[in-house]
Amino acid sequence: MAKINLIEFARETRREIAKVTWPTRKETVMTTVMIVIMALLAGVFFLAVDSAMGFTISKILGMTS
Repeated sequence: MAKINLIEFARETRREIAKVTWPTRKETVMTTVMIVIMALLAGVFFLAVDSAMGFTISKILGMTS
């Protein structure tokens, strides 16, 4: 009984995978490039905010950096 269920599961899985619309290579490359650019921009933004806040707080507390 379990073997039949496993075989049916494999068949249904193949049918469902056949329905999937896979992205083209160009779409995949463009999406990857956009994600890398956005991650870099977010990193630069948070670095700038962190540096500005650190500078401001050190000035408020009278610390030298």
